[in-house]
Amino acid sequence: MRKKIAVIGIVGTGAMGRGIAQIAAQAGLTVHLFDTNAQ
Repeated sequence: MRKKIAVIGIVGTGAMGRGIAQIAAQAGLTVHLFDTNAQ
């Protein structure tokens, strides 16, 4: 049985995390970003 992924969480908002988030959002996924640095 296949399940469709609709929401993802990414830990780390550096260059790689932001890039993954952008591609996932463009593909129609809901993206939640988390980082230890508040800035």
